[in-house]
Amino acid sequence: MFTGIVTDIGTVTALSRAGDTTARIATGYDTDGIDIGASIASDGVCLTVTALGPDWYEVQISAETLSKTNLGGWATGTRVNLERALRVGDELGGHIVSGHVDGVAEVTAMAREGDSTRITLRAPAALARFVAPKGSVALNGTSLTVNEVEGDTFGINLIPHTQAVTTWGGVKVGDSVNIEIDTLARYVARLAETA
Repeated sequence: MFTGIVTDIGTVTALSRAGDTTARIATGYDTDGIDIGASIASDGVCLTVTALGPDWYEVQISAETLSKTNLGGWATGTRVNLERALRVGDELGGHIVSGHVDGVAEVTAMAREGDSTRITLRAPAALARFVAPKGSVALNGTSLTVNEVEGDTFGINLIPHTQAVTTWGGVKVGDSVNIEIDTLARYVARLAETA
């Protein structure tokens, strides 16, 4: 489990696309404290560490993951939001995030609002009903609050701090971002279907 609070920005330094895709990600994490088999959310996708070096780790990415996320667009030099898995006693500063991305949303508009940036996104039709005003959503692994919803579009605000410590400072209209809907919204919708 994760919180959607990004704790490092990694960089993809190598990609191999034989069978599954293998990605090497440079990180500021102390890799001596990471075990093979550990989970690290990379742009919101829970990936398993398969190899380690002094300032990098490697993951394997299945075809299923590539089909449901924006990771197929990764290239050498891609910057990646990173979060280590929660440990008992860690602060839960965002919301509960599983790292199981539901799909890809598209950035459709951006506008400055004071020091912040208002971003409008279009969710896939099958996921739009799970996005609620003032609810939580994880986008590229970042826990964010939904401002408004209209059909399949929704808005978020990014304060300067979030833009500085995540990859959101470089987002632009047309970008695809990983979206994980709030776990509670998923269960509430399922209960409503069966009621």
